[in-house]
Amino acid sequence: MLIELIDKYYQDKRKDRAQEHFYISDAGKCPRAIYFSMKGYPKKEKEPRILRIFDRGDIIHQRLMANFWSIPEIRVVASEIDIPSKELFHGRADVIISVNDKLYVVDMKSSSDFKFQKLTEPEKAHQYQVQLYMHYFKIEQGILLYENKNTQALKEFELKYDADLCKKIINDFKTLKYQIENEILPPKPQNLEAWECEYCDFKEECDKINKKDASLQMKL
Repeated sequence: MLIELIDKYYQDKRKDRAQEHFYISDAGKCPRAIYFSMKGYPKKEKEPRILRIFDRGDIIHQRLMANFWSIPEIRVVASEIDIPSKELFHGRADVIISVNDKLYVVDMKSSSDFKFQKLTEPEKAHQYQVQLYMHYFKIEQGILLYENKNTQALKEFELKYDADLCKKIINDFKTLKYQIENEILPPKPQNLEAWECEYCDFKEECDKINKKDASLQMKL
């Protein structure tokens, strides 16, 4: 009885509707998946168990934030702060801190034990997101802080602001904005990992288009 009620709660809480803006968290994602999301294509339904895993990430975030507020050497400058400009992106930084009079944008991530053990550098998408936060807040340093969901072990990676990388990310999203406004489906990136496609919310829609394209090529 309780399991059914809890599962229904999570299913009802997830409201699928067309995405209205680009978010900082879209940086590093497949542009075709973002296109599908903005256009309101049907998503693969997520199991309540997966949605509960997302909730667990939020709990880890809250606990780490409590640590920042309690550590004397860390001064919390701002938390859950919107980026100053919403011209292209919407986004909210986890926290901006000061340590030894140096400002850092900190983004907190939770990770499965399997991924955490292999983590020797931050994931590309996460690097892009922190770079954009540094760009919009005009802060030269950033930190990605990962927590292992299974063991609560931590890993941190310091990043320096990369103006050229931010310019490329922003230009790529300007191109994507044009494609969305003009009904131009972005090509599927060649460098996607197999798991990224396998777990994509829009895999079914993308596969349909790929099969149609392959069929047209054969006829030509």
